Amino acid sequence: MMNDEQLLRYSRQIMLPQVDIRGQESLLQATALIIGLGGLGSPVAMYLAAAGVGRLILCDFDRVDLSNLQRQVIHDSSQLEQYKVDSAAVRLRALNPDVQIETITTPFDAHSLSPAVQAATVVIDCTDNLTTRLAINKLCVDFSKPLIYAAAIRMEGQLSVFHPATLGTPCYRCLYPRDDMIQETCTQSGVLAPIVGIIGSLQAIEAMKWIMGIGQVSLGRLHLLDALQMEWCEVKLQKNPTCPVCGHLP
Repeated sequence: MMNDEQLLRYSRQIMLPQVDIRGQESLLQATALIIGLGGLGSPVAMYLAAAGVGRLILCDFDRVDLSNLQRQVIHDSSQLEQYKVDSAAVRLRALNPDVQIETITTPFDAHSLSPAVQAATVVIDCTDNLTTRLAINKLCVDFSKPLIYAAAIRMEGQLSVFHPATLGTPCYRCLYPRDDMIQETCTQSGVLAPIVGIIGSLQAIEAMKWIMGIGQVSLGRLHLLDALQMEWCEVKLQKNPTCPVCGHLP
């Protein structure tokens, strides 16, 4: 049961009929694994902490660099050279002391991430390279965990949710079937700062909807943002029956 301070803190969410006390309690009991505490991970972590997700597992082996501060708003100039997860944990604990914060600074691989993926209610991919995304996707399929995926570059962003255990829906590997498919990064091509804020905030919304079991999550749909023209489009995704990761699922 929530105490009086929690009821006040989360009152504006609890007022929503789709959320109510039951939804807020679901958030408080949930565990979100956030992989990558950069441009996307910053708004994801801050909004989930503020909204009352009870346990956040932060995973990133990188350190805060001056070039990060243009868009990675969870960090500041006093935290240069700190591990990003440690920098983020300071901000999140100040934002909401009730949230349990755990950190992982080992490099991304199946061995280091497996326990955290198993423990998670939702897994949120805020990374920026194909190899890591494919590894995260496989773990999520193996442990039947929902994967909240996003990417952002230049003035563009994309968002989807993958959970092939839900009948007939694809996994991330269905979207990128080859290991050698080229993906650009912000380091190579740049990014407008608010893009990651927009897309990361939407990741947080999708994660909260999944946890509370409300609304329609973006399974089988890829949302694409062109912020320069301020246009959204949606692409329907199809499951690949020969996918080496999820093809065995019905």
